[in-house]
This record gives sequence, structure tokens and C-alpha cells, in this order.
Amino acid sequence: MVAVLGLRWQRSARAAACCVLLGCWVCAFADNDDDADATPPAAAPALNAQQQNAGGIVVAHPQKLQAPQHLDALGLVLDPVVLITDAGAMTAAAAAEQAAAAELARLHGLYAGGGASLKTLEAAQAEQAKAQAESESATLRYGLHWGPLAALPEAERRQLLEAAMSGHALLVRADVPGRHVLGTLPLGALLSVDGIEVPGRVLGALRQSSEVQSAALLILVRNAPAGFGPGARVPITLSAAPRVGSLLPHGAVFYDENGAFVYKRVTAQTGERKTRYVPVKVTLLLAYGDGWLVGGVDNDDDIVVQGAGTLWSLQGLGGLAVDDDQG
Repeated sequence: MVAVLGLRWQRSARAAACCVLLGCWVCAFADNDDDADATPPAAAPALNAQQQNAGGIVVAHPQKLQAPQHLDALGLVLDPVVLITDAGAMTAAAAAEQAAAAELARLHGLYAGGGASLKTLEAAQAEQAKAQAESESATLRYGLHWGPLAALPEAERRQLLEAAMSGHALLVRADVPGRHVLGTLPLGALLSVDGIEVPGRVLGALRQSSEVQSAALLILVRNAPAGFGPGARVPITLSAAPRVGSLLPHGAVFYDENGAFVYKRVTAQTGERKTRYVPVKVTLLLAYGDGWLVGGVDNDDDIVVQGAGTLWSLQGLGGLAVDDDQG
């Protein structure tokens, strides 16, 4: 399903705009750099002046900007018992599934030779299916709670578990208030513990939200100060490499199953009465103020900053976006 970032449309306004703009479709493919020679992608809307006014279409050049290198977050030191419990449940469920599968294979052989009854075989099949479901559930739960750890190599993950059990490493959840999407991951983190700056390693983004209802990261802290442990809440400063991109308002940016995209106005061909609007893929770099810092568009591109929802409504769910440099 398509999710629209930062855009709210009244049903009546959308219906009126769509009635005016229906039938404004063209079918072809698109490029970016040579707008005059480019042909639009499939289902790219083409509108005349009256239709653009009815849809409230406003076009502007993106503003080039270098984003700040720091982001404030709220940290919570996680209880390692929960991690060890989830990891143990996943390991035990996987072992039970393997044992059930082995037993089923053995009974299949016995049944084929007349050494086991059909009832026994069916009971083993039911047990194997149950064990498989429990293993998949435990794996999903572990990935939901500890996704960045699940992505680590097995040896590194095992070492981290041992460090957490011995108290030589802490896992911290860092929530970024007011954000549900992070863009690119920060490079590092500094935890403020009673005025002491404690460095942390960003392991990755967490999939499960908390009561804070914000985007969150999992941070690893090794050899933390004495007394600093599970349950502690501290401010965190997330650091990142300087980000240079194009600043666009929330209403200009859309998201579908293929990623984020914006609408770009393409220079009309000679003799054309309608203006074409091409969906162009962008990279979300950083949420900034009331907009997004993105990559993938140039500062001389004509990007739709107001009324883009009308184009999205015409294009329909699952709109087709193309790379800005696609040939």
C-alpha cells in the first residue's frame, strides 16, 4: 500500500480535483537530464493550465542544504534478561523443530516398510508442523525485538550475548522524538551519563515501536561506567557525516513499495498544450524541520511542492516512479 508522507486531503477536494483532471494520462517512458527530448513514464499525468490550477499545482526548485551532523535522542538501557530469553526461546524452538523433522523422516521410513502405523505417522506430522510454527514464531519475535542483532554474523552475535550476560556490554534503545523514519543511519552515538560522554556503537534501526511512538535505534555500549545499567534513561546525541541534499516540504514526498519519490515537471514538447509530470525516485537522507532532505534531484529541477496529492490520486495506488538518472 502507498503511504503519503505529511499530506492530508479532504475527500471532497480530492474528488473535485479528480473529476477535473480525469483522462489526462499519457503512456511512455522517461528520462531526466534532457527534459525536452524525454518521454514520460507509463501513466505519467499530463495537465493543461486549467487542470493545473484546479489541482493547486505549485512547482519550485529544491533548496540545496547541508544538514546538521547531530540528532538528539532519548536512551533507555535494556534488560539483557529479555534478550537472553528471546534468544534462548529461538534456539530451543529451532532445536525442537529439527528433532521433530528427524522423527518424522524416521517414521516415514518405518511406515514405508510396514514398521509404523498410519496413525503414528500422522501424529508425527502434526508434531512437526507444531514445532515448525513455534520456531517461526520465536524467530519472528526475536527479529522484531532485536533486528540489528539478528543481522549480525553468528560468531559476533554470540560474543555480544556473552558480553551482555557478563555485564561488559549494554544494549540501549535510542528513540528519536517526533520521527517515525530515520533516513540514513547515524554513524555513532554519545550517551550523557551524569555529565560523562560515553561512546556507543549504532547497530541498526529497531522495527518495533515503544510507548514513545518514534523511530528507534539499537546502540551497543561496552565497558559502561559502574552503576549505569538496565532501566537507566539518558540523553543521547547521534552523530552522522555531513549530509548535503535537496530540501523539500513534506507534501512533496510520497512513498510506495518501491521507495520514496517526488513529482517533477517535464518541459513540454514543441506544440504540446499539456505539461507532463514525472514521478522520480529520491533517497530520504534526513528529516529536517517541516520537510525532508533528499538525494536524487537537482537544484534546477521543477518539483511539485504543492498539489502533488492530485497527481498521486490520478496515478492511483502503486504509482510508477523512475530513477532521475535512468536512461
